[in-house]
Amino acid sequence: MVEISVVYEGELHTRARHGPSASELETDAPKDNEGRGEAFSPTDLLATALGSCMLTVMGIVARRHDWDLSGARARVEKHMVTEPVRRVGKLVVRFAMPAVPEKARAVLERTAHTCPVHQSLHPDVEVDVTFDWGGAS
Repeated sequence: MVEISVVYEGELHTRARHGPSASELETDAPKDNEGRGEAFSPTDLLATALGSCMLTVMGIVARRHDWDLSGARARVEKHMVTEPVRRVGKLVVRFAMPAVPEKARAVLERTAHTCPVHQSLHPDVEVDVTFDWGGAS
C-alpha cells in the first residue's frame, strides 16, 4: 500500500505528496477547463503514468535479459472527449526505441501492453501504441 496525500491549494491547484519518498508534485486545471495550465493537469498525469509505466515494465524485462534500453523514449498524446462526459478518450503512445536484438522486440512490445496503468484504464479509453526500433543488433 502506498499513501499519497493531496491538498487543494485554491485557484484550481493541488499539491500531492508521495508518502514513501516525500517527493511532491503540483497540478493545475488545464486552460481549456478554467485553469491556467501552469502544471500537469490530473489527466496529464494519467497520460504521463501510462508512458512511464510502459517504459518501466519494459525496463524490468530488459534488465532480466541484459538488453540495454538506455535512451528509450515515449511520446504520449492525450485526446479529451466531452461526450457523454469530459474524460480522456484516447491516448496515443509513440516509442522511440534503441537497437535491441530482434527476438527482444515482440517480448518488449507485449510487456508494454501489460503494464499496470494500461491494464487499469477503462476499456472506453482508446490506446494507440507504436514502436520505432533503432535497428536490430
